[in-house]
Amino acid sequence: MTAMSPRMALLVAVGLVLAAFNLRPAISGLGPLLEEVRAALAMSPTVAGLLTSAPALCFAVFGALTPRLSRRWGPTAVLVAGMAAITLGVALRPLAGSTGVFLLTSALALAGIAVSNVLMPVIVKRFFPDRVGTMTGLYSTGLALGTSGAAALTVPLTDALGGGWRTGLAIWAVPGALAVACWMTVVVRGRAAPGGPAAAATPADGPPVRITRSPTAWALAVFFGLQSTGAYVTMGWMAQIYRDAGLSATTAGTLVAVAMGMGVPLAFVLPKLAARFSHQGPLITVLGLCGVASYIGLMTAPAAGAWAWALLLGIANCAFPVVLTLIGLRARTGTGVSQLSAFVQSTGYLLCIPGPLLVGVLYGSTGGWHAPLMFMTVLALAQVAVGIVAGRDRVIEDGG
Repeated sequence: MTAMSPRMALLVAVGLVLAAFNLRPAISGLGPLLEEVRAALAMSPTVAGLLTSAPALCFAVFGALTPRLSRRWGPTAVLVAGMAAITLGVALRPLAGSTGVFLLTSALALAGIAVSNVLMPVIVKRFFPDRVGTMTGLYSTGLALGTSGAAALTVPLTDALGGGWRTGLAIWAVPGALAVACWMTVVVRGRAAPGGPAAAATPADGPPVRITRSPTAWALAVFFGLQSTGAYVTMGWMAQIYRDAGLSATTAGTLVAVAMGMGVPLAFVLPKLAARFSHQGPLITVLGLCGVASYIGLMTAPAAGAWAWALLLGIANCAFPVVLTLIGLRARTGTGVSQLSAFVQSTGYLLCIPGPLLVGVLYGSTGGWHAPLMFMTVLALAQVAVGIVAGRDRVIEDGG
């Protein structure tokens, strides 16, 4: 592939950040307004619970379809469609007059997110094969900003605009429209330059890989599922752990924000660091042990060491950008990266679904956090073990 011009490289880099930014606001922006949405649409608690658990299921189901779409239309064109689905779903959802329409438009946005989730490592590998770590860090930072920004700014922006929940949800269609425009420009410019970076708009290179026979693919999928479990437990239960320890709701929310905010700087640094190693096992071990230390701390001194445990858990959850980097490093061809990304994310999201639910069951049945946190400690140690296997210097095209 002919090297990209600096202008084209900058356009793609901006597009990566914009695309990544749009991968979570449809989810994290809903939480602060969920009570108002439920009241307006007469939504039952069961349906509201479905909304909070639907993302992982949609990511698994729709993500599995992405390699076939990518081979048929090309990863860049499919990414444009994914961004368009997110934008359309987010824009139409506030217009819903019933729970059914709200769920359907949410599913449209989640489908776009699922497809785009899978394609991000593919786009990085295709446009920046020699800078996988750096560019993965760039879009991981954009993803972290979109996640935390939507959670923190949805209500203030709604108040500033003088609107209700419909306005608060609709504003996140704006960055989606910007992402669509940027990637449409990439597609158009690529087609105008045959033999150059336009290859990104054509079907992926290389024959399909028997992905289910690859030990590395399975190790990555399990690793992805375990780190996703930790992240969902952090988002869903960490505040309750602190409140049960006697901290105020405001302090508990601040500590969760600190834990999630660690992903912004570390998401840029860790992928570059991971790409420098031939074996990422030591880095994965450090991240996993940070999680172990945090869970033990939350069991023994949740209030006294609250800030330390939040920081350690935030570091541990940065296994996410590391596993995204590994997806780009463990396959040689565009087809391989597409298949690996879809398999790892689809399987991983399916594996993570029971974890947060089981934490809730353990908490309810025991009346405390010792059993749930022991369970999470075991999962963190398992994450280290499987991560060491996933971190070996292998590629799936060679049967690794």
